[in-house]
Amino acid sequence: MKTDLKDIHIGEIIYKRVNEIGIDLDRICSNMNLQKAEIENIYKQETLETKALLKWCKLLEYDFFRLFSQHLILYTSPKGFDTQQKVNTELPLFRKNLYTKDVIFYILDVIENKEKTRIQVIEDYKIPKSTLNRWINKYKNRI
Repeated sequence: MKTDLKDIHIGEIIYKRVNEIGIDLDRICSNMNLQKAEIENIYKQETLETKALLKWCKLLEYDFFRLFSQHLILYTSPKGFDTQQKVNTELPLFRKNLYTKDVIFYILDVIENKEKTRIQVIEDYKIPKSTLNRWINKYKNRI
């Protein structure tokens, strides 16, 4: 499933997943406790409440939250996190530069398909040149 990670339209992505796995609309309605018209309306929504999205994740067996995590990885400057003051927090802390294989392969596919040049990828996604070159060398049999 090719997805635009810059502008995430969660309703469209949910719709694609529903069609991908072929789940029946009646099953969705009973599981989500919604009417068919409400389900159709969700497919048109660009955003969704967290609790509702969690239900969709369980029903469709797909981690929709990861799309937003990958968006943060790709479109947030790593330096932006460094300038913030260190604050003690009870919230869970995550590594800021967690590039999953999916993200790496997505970026390499963008380069391979000539959708963007290496320089454009570096500028658009704020990926260090050395990191991109390391990925290209490591996964060159994929390109």
